[in-house]
Amino acid sequence: MKLLCLIGLLCISSIAFSQNEGSRIVRAIVLDGDTIANITLDEVEVLLLRYPKSKRGKKRLSRYVRNVKKVLPYAKLAGQKLNEYEQILKNAENDKQRRKIMKQAEKEISDEYGGQLKDLTFSQGLILIKLIDRETGNTSYALVQELRGKFTAFFYQAFARLWGYNLKSTYDPEGEDRQLEVIVRLIELGKL
Repeated sequence: MKLLCLIGLLCISSIAFSQNEGSRIVRAIVLDGDTIANITLDEVEVLLLRYPKSKRGKKRLSRYVRNVKKVLPYAKLAGQKLNEYEQILKNAENDKQRRKIMKQAEKEISDEYGGQLKDLTFSQGLILIKLIDRETGNTSYALVQELRGKFTAFFYQAFARLWGYNLKSTYDPEGEDRQLEVIVRLIELGKL
């Protein structure tokens, strides 16, 4: 019995001595005779998503998150496509060729994504307009005006206003769109 206790004690003590002490060399600053370690920490972003207390509020937030998840890929795609077409349009020789390229691009996008975008709900459409502004840095109206012309932009805006949309609405991540920004960031981080 004593022998078993001795063997057990030796095994436990050998495990304790085999621990890696792990030293690390870091920068230090000497300040008034004291040496202070100078360590750069990774940036931490604190995102606060306010969860409502009522059942109705929780349901509304859940629906809002689901809508953002559905629309966010389209907004990111819009940003990518805009960058691609800007590169192509830089090589266009004149306005006629530029209009031809844009008509072709519109047809291509409409054929590929038109059916999916037509199935979006009203609230998803509002979120998409905001997220396009977030991804591209321009309102939807400014994009249409730049790419298709002032008359087309005016026509699209008038038609959108009939349905309750505003293509000139801007994205304000610090103001009214704060909750949307938090949700998008959490989705991008994989937390939602």
